[in-house]
Amino acid sequence: MEEKLVLTQEWDKTFPKSEKVTHQKVIFHNRYGITLAADLYTPKNAAGKLSAIAVCGPFGAVKEQAAGLYAQTMAEYGFLTMAFDPSFTGESGGLPRYVASPDINTEDFQAAVDFLSIQGNVDPEKIGIIGICGWGGMALNAAAIDTRIKATVASTMYDMTRVNAKGYFDAEDSTQARYEKRKALNAQRIADYKSGEYALAGGVVDPLPEDAPFFVKDYYDYYKTERGYHVRSLNSNGGWNITSSLSFLNMPILQYADEIRSAVLVIHGEKAHSCYFSRDAFAKLKGDNKELLMIPDAVHTDLYDQVDVIPFEKMAAFFKAHLR
Repeated sequence: MEEKLVLTQEWDKTFPKSEKVTHQKVIFHNRYGITLAADLYTPKNAAGKLSAIAVCGPFGAVKEQAAGLYAQTMAEYGFLTMAFDPSFTGESGGLPRYVASPDINTEDFQAAVDFLSIQGNVDPEKIGIIGICGWGGMALNAAAIDTRIKATVASTMYDMTRVNAKGYFDAEDSTQARYEKRKALNAQRIADYKSGEYALAGGVVDPLPEDAPFFVKDYYDYYKTERGYHVRSLNSNGGWNITSSLSFLNMPILQYADEIRSAVLVIHGEKAHSCYFSRDAFAKLKGDNKELLMIPDAVHTDLYDQVDVIPFEKMAAFFKAHLR
């Protein structure tokens, strides 16, 4: 039975509405039975079957933020696009709330391809995806198993499985550190079962400590200020189910990234803390249709919403070349 979602109808994005595209709310479901909410952007006066792009991310964000900005802008370049909330997040369904899963969230991308493939104004042979930040890794994971995806962009890619297993900048990459993390997370499961609700953690720290690392300040400036704040964003207003991190420890993504045959563009900022994720992920890719694009002087969240920094023209050219 399909979940009944209540979708906000007014424009509540963190970016202005474009007059060059039409916008509508849609829903679709994944193979776990979860109903997902999305914004569909269609170029005005478009005719015939269009190339389509599904967009998701960053981790903890909602479609009204970066994903929507990417989708709307790519629609201005002539693509039919869809920005969606992943399972358990934003306006999408799924219980309990605030859960992340390398399996289910990869499936979310595939379900988006399912939906786009049967639209009357979409060419099912010309579908691409964009994953931002934590969902950049999920996008590559989807591309590794879904041959329908003809082109993938991973923007400021962040490998959530790696950071859970090894810590930021691999600072906790030891058997003992992982054991202690597993021990603490499993102890939390018992505490949660006793209390009857799941403890939350993560999100963006508030108030911001004076000695916070640069990337934490970067997140704070985006998610906790008017620039990128959204009421449904977990990064703006809360955190994730603590113990959902356990699955990321045992199920690393990108295992078969070297077998992706479709085109891939990996983008990262020169000053972004995710640079090492992006470079290492790119190193796994094979073939002559893979490209790494470094944006000079850009920090992580510049590639979320700074339209003069995000290489939209480059992405449009990439998709036009490979969705043909």
